[in-house]
This record gives sequence, C-alpha cells and structure tokens, in this order.
Amino acid sequence: MTQSLTRTRQEKLGTRQEDELAIHQLKARYCRYVDTKQWAQLRTLFTDDARFEGFGSAPDGSSADQFVAGVSKRLETAISVHHCHMPELAFNGEGQAKGIWAMQDFLQWPSPIVLREAPDAVGFTGYGHYEEAYRRENDQWLICFMRLTRLRVDPVTKNTQWPQLDNLRRASPDWLELIS
Repeated sequence: MTQSLTRTRQEKLGTRQEDELAIHQLKARYCRYVDTKQWAQLRTLFTDDARFEGFGSAPDGSSADQFVAGVSKRLETAISVHHCHMPELAFNGEGQAKGIWAMQDFLQWPSPIVLREAPDAVGFTGYGHYEEAYRRENDQWLICFMRLTRLRVDPVTKNTQWPQLDNLRRASPDWLELIS
C-alpha cells in the first residue's frame, strides 16, 4: 500500500510539474507574440471567455478579441520588450490555476502619443505584476483572466533617440515550428 501511495504522489507531482512548465511556456509565448506582433498567434493563448483588466490598450472587462485588437492597434508602430519572471503558481482545482508574474516592459513609439502611463512622453519602462487565471481546455492550458498591476512607470522622454533597427537581427516567428 505504501508503494502505491508513493507512486500516486509521484505521478501527481510529475503531472503538476508538467502543468507548471506548460503555464511557463504559455506566458513566454505571450511575451514573444506581443513583442513580435504575432496577433493571430496571441489570440490562441486565451479562452473564448477570457477577461482583461489594467491595460492601456483595452478597457477593463474586455474580451480576448477586444484585447488583441486593442494591443495590436496600440503597439502598431511601437517597439515593445516584455519580460516576465519569478512566477508564483497555485492550482485550485482540476484544470484550473492562478498565477502572479513579476514583469517589466519597455515601450517606445517613434513620436509622442497620448499615454495614460506617461503623459508627454514617447514611451515608458514599467514594472509590476501580471495576475492571471488559467484553465485547461482540450488538454491545453490557456489564460482565462489577466490583470496588469503597476508598481512604477518611468517615462521615455521625447528627446530619446529612436533606435536604428535596420542592423538588428530579428526573431524568426516560426523558429520553433521549424524544429518540430
């Protein structure tokens, strides 16, 4: 009996670790799809009933479609860099989880725009947290709720030079698909 209990615990631990890794990869894809402007791919990360709060690109309560449309419009001409790290995950039922991710984002537009986060600027560096809920659907973890909270926002001033992007190597949008 002890061996079967130990085996059951190991199986659950293995499944939990697989679930955690899947959620880590989900969040990594979120950051990459936003920064590389892969909007159709970004939409695939959310449940159909997902809701969003705390974003300058979409009003609180926005659906996944509204969120992706708002982000794609807002970041159309911007350079964005999103980093998420130090996740805290809690599994609160079969196929359900919540998480908090520390985050930092850098956004810069080629000319001044109206920014709630940094008035009279061409961008900002922000620090804070993502609070998220996840649900497993068809054996895949998806985001069903996302809230962005801010601890600090540092403006990128108008006299900050727009970077020379022509000499930078760009990410291959299909890199992982090429090796699958």
